[in-house]
Amino acid sequence: MVFDIKMVDFGRKARLVAGGHVTDAPAAMTYASVVSRETVRIALTIAALNSLSVKTGDVMNAYITAPITEKVWTVLGPEFGNDECGLHAIIVRALYGLKSAGAAFRAHLSSFMRKMGYTSCKADPDLWFKAETNPYDSARYYAYILCYVDDILVMNHDPKTVLKEIDGYMPLKNPNDMEVDIYLGTKLKETKLPNGIWAWGMSPSKYVQQAVKNCESQLIKDFDGRYTLPSKADNPFPTTYEPELDTSEPLDPTGASFYSHIIGVMRWMVEIGRVDIATEVSLLSSHLAYPRHGHLLTALHVMGYLKLKHNTRLIFDPTYPQIDQSMFPAQNWNEFYGDVKEAIPIDMPEPLGKPIDIRMWVDSDHAGEKRTRRSRTGFFIFINHACIDWVSKRQSTIETSVFGAEFVAMKHGIEKLRGLRYKLRMMGVPVDRHSFIYGDNKSAITNSSKPESVLKKKCNSICYHACREAVAMDECRFAHIKSPDNWADFLTKVTSGPKRRDLVKNVLYDIYDYPRQ
Repeated sequence: MVFDIKMVDFGRKARLVAGGHVTDAPAAMTYASVVSRETVRIALTIAALNSLSVKTGDVMNAYITAPITEKVWTVLGPEFGNDECGLHAIIVRALYGLKSAGAAFRAHLSSFMRKMGYTSCKADPDLWFKAETNPYDSARYYAYILCYVDDILVMNHDPKTVLKEIDGYMPLKNPNDMEVDIYLGTKLKETKLPNGIWAWGMSPSKYVQQAVKNCESQLIKDFDGRYTLPSKADNPFPTTYEPELDTSEPLDPTGASFYSHIIGVMRWMVEIGRVDIATEVSLLSSHLAYPRHGHLLTALHVMGYLKLKHNTRLIFDPTYPQIDQSMFPAQNWNEFYGDVKEAIPIDMPEPLGKPIDIRMWVDSDHAGEKRTRRSRTGFFIFINHACIDWVSKRQSTIETSVFGAEFVAMKHGIEKLRGLRYKLRMMGVPVDRHSFIYGDNKSAITNSSKPESVLKKKCNSICYHACREAVAMDECRFAHIKSPDNWADFLTKVTSGPKRRDLVKNVLYDIYDYPRQ
């Protein structure tokens, strides 16, 4: 018997499971169906854009609905009665605990998805799509089913019918209650925006509050109250704190284990929408191998900040942005890179539904890490007005100039955009034009946008040509903006006060009591 706490709602869970941990990994696949968080955010945005309904279902006793892929037997105990006690029984269902159980359930679910006419997306195999026609306006679109193990999210003009069909094949918990509530530890709720548009919002508030409560309980239990969360924490980090320069005493094993635990919890918070602490959590994550007393105090300071400001939402606003096309002039690149074209997948499905616009804000903090003088890359990627992806990461090389650090960040951003454009096309979303990239370094933007600009620093040649070729094939275009208008600024450095509030409000709702403009 295994007893555990569920991550989503922190409810208690008990299971009778097989001892798969004592066996070797089987030759069969051990992969379970887990749709990516990025795909969930994209799908919710597309659902709002195409006016689709969203419903959810949870498969009851998921794994044991699937046939087993391993050869497993057991000896029956006295609970089976005197006639059966001591007999050998062959297991025919994928019990929890077996290493292949997740893959067995995924194969079982996949076979049914195909029978319903759905196709697995090649960019994310756990997203299934099917061409449909909306009877209300005769518009053609793709319906989606997202699978996170046994949690199923359906986006369709009539999702209830789809879920009832699934319920007939593998029973769902509460089949009469299909309303979207908690998904991946976040509260999903449809919200009417000031412009009258309905959009889906994702709030990790409940998860954050429970995580803070658990943290405080752990401090009392394991540390006898020697540590407490600060009562006042207007910003995630204490002012002027630099974790790489911390020389306080190393933590003992108990303290180091607790530090690793709360960093893991906060990293998941960033994954499900707390982008406002992405930089701070990334900085603290760099010291998991050898954490110090000061690092733990700072992590608790972040928890104190989250306790005070737990109420945030990511809103996947499908509204088309107002883009000043004059900032992104077309150029003739034939002389430099020839007649290059963006690589379009030859096996992508027919684009259906409304097209989208992709924007990215990118920035770097030159030599911000004081110990090694490495720079930090940060960027936001938006589909229309919906924040889809974000990165705050220390660069792997030491750049000797701001110009070099900016080009490394831009190259990283372009690679992400390229993957996103591929995924959108494989989901059947129309991607009709280039991505719009905003940066605040004039030299880097000029060198990327104008063919006649010449590289003077040969050490940056790879990033330089990668960015310019992406512009030459019209995959993306760059525009220069002022530093205060660069939303990615707080993903590259620790900020505080009014500057931080002005940046965060562009991405998150509720945290500072006024919505994004």
